[in-house]
Amino acid sequence: MQTGGHSMPDAWIDASTHHLIIKLSRRPGNNRSFYFHNYPFIQTPDGKGWEMIYYGTTPQDNQLFAVNLQTYQNRQITHLPFRFGGEIIAPKSKTAYVQSRDSVFKINLENGKAELIYVFPNDFHGHIASVNCNETLLAGVWSDPREAEILRRYPSKSGFFNRIYEAHIPHVLFILNLQTKQLQKIDSEDTWLNHEQFSPTDPDLLLYAHEGPWDQVDRTWVINVKTKEKILLHKRSVPREINGHEWWAPDGKSVWFDLQIPRSVTFYIAGVPIAYANGHFIKGKEIRYPITRDEWSIHFNLSPDQTMFCGDGGDSTQVAHAKNGMWIYLFKKNGNQLQAERLADMRYQRYRALEPNVHFSPDGKWVIFRANFEGKDEVYAVSVKRYE
Repeated sequence: MQTGGHSMPDAWIDASTHHLIIKLSRRPGNNRSFYFHNYPFIQTPDGKGWEMIYYGTTPQDNQLFAVNLQTYQNRQITHLPFRFGGEIIAPKSKTAYVQSRDSVFKINLENGKAELIYVFPNDFHGHIASVNCNETLLAGVWSDPREAEILRRYPSKSGFFNRIYEAHIPHVLFILNLQTKQLQKIDSEDTWLNHEQFSPTDPDLLLYAHEGPWDQVDRTWVINVKTKEKILLHKRSVPREINGHEWWAPDGKSVWFDLQIPRSVTFYIAGVPIAYANGHFIKGKEIRYPITRDEWSIHFNLSPDQTMFCGDGGDSTQVAHAKNGMWIYLFKKNGNQLQAERLADMRYQRYRALEPNVHFSPDGKWVIFRANFEGKDEVYAVSVKRYE
């Protein structure tokens, strides 16, 4: 069956790729899975399966939902009467952390109970973004109010992106201790900071980005939140070189990113081994896997066993200007090369309205993504296995 352009069944074989696609969000409204580097999975109560957390629209605005990845049953988690946001899952305690204005809430993902845990002071309205692996710290960024004013006046990305970068607005990286409820500022710069991600295995390491035009920033950094030592992972080497959309490997031993040398010409999925020992960062030799223009994706991800990457493709208006790049991709490691395979046909996807943001399922057998090719936003899983 051809994927998209009309209403799809709950399951079908993509006619172009011969991979099985399952619709996960079997409920009314618009439904969106998380941003590619935000971990969305918790184990089922019996410990034998997995649920994935996502957002769905309701008459009371967006709420958190869960879908069982074995039975495809969906359940609503939250019924909060106010608008909130955040994609922070603490899988061990089955908790979500969300924010509404100046208030941070803890959500029990099994029963939906919400608990107010912190209110930012009037002079420091920060935004939380990540929880560490032992679930003791939240991390986030505070920015000078001038950033909010730029966003208010210029709400589209084309309007605010360069303006925020060029304004050199003060930003502060902070952590919030979940036991003591104490907030600590760990770094500050007069530049745009975002994309904060705690390591999946080291509770003290925080990945973050210097945001702005990618060919003008040395973007990808890691900081130790205890010692405050920080390190740049990739230094630009030629004019118009870019890297970005960074994320941690599942074992926390490397950081990966989209690399183009220069922009829109030569494309790689690249990674840097990184560790912290004896009070210092240890950075390994950068790894580069070349990919073609059509194989370039807005976001990539790495499988739990680290043998495969996936990508969400892109239309011709994106940075790669691909002529045939509208696919969900699988990349299998083969020495120092990648073997690419198309998983799902995305010809009807409106990328400018919704970027697919791929995730591997916890067992590595599915690539999960969000799409609008049926005319509204839904969440899907495509099998890594090909069906003849």
